[in-house]
Amino acid sequence: MNCVGSILLKPSHLVSEDEILNTFKLNTFNSIATIKYGYKYMRKLGGSIVLFSSSAASIGLRNHDIISSSKGAIDSLVKSAAMTYSSNNIRINAVAPGLVDTNLSKTITENPLSLKYSIGMHPLGRIGKPSNVAGCVKWLIDPSSDWVTGQVIAVDGGLGNLK
Repeated sequence: MNCVGSILLKPSHLVSEDEILNTFKLNTFNSIATIKYGYKYMRKLGGSIVLFSSSAASIGLRNHDIISSSKGAIDSLVKSAAMTYSSNNIRINAVAPGLVDTNLSKTITENPLSLKYSIGMHPLGRIGKPSNVAGCVKWLIDPSSDWVTGQVIAVDGGLGNLK
């Protein structure tokens, strides 16, 4: 499993090349490395790799230019890599959370105006808890989901599909 992320909320014209590169290294390149090195250990017995995307990758959110493009690359990676490694019985999927109450999101959740705005974007009327996402990850790595591969599963309180 590769559970990394960042919150870089700037429009493209205000980000530095270093910010772009660092965001892609953290999100996209680390996901590729997870598959690359996971394959070495899973190629004979199979297994499940779970990556982390974001709902921001599939919808247009203001100032999410860099984060959404780096996570969108993960969505494409999941589909292609699932085909590449299926012959080794390696399943590759991703979860795409909305805003989840973690240390990473404190700049948003500790600002009352930002939190209210974010809650309003999620049709279920709240932001997520880590346990909401963990339940999906647990299911994806469980052998009972052995016919699920190449999927990006939204765990986002409806953010990605309900408006």
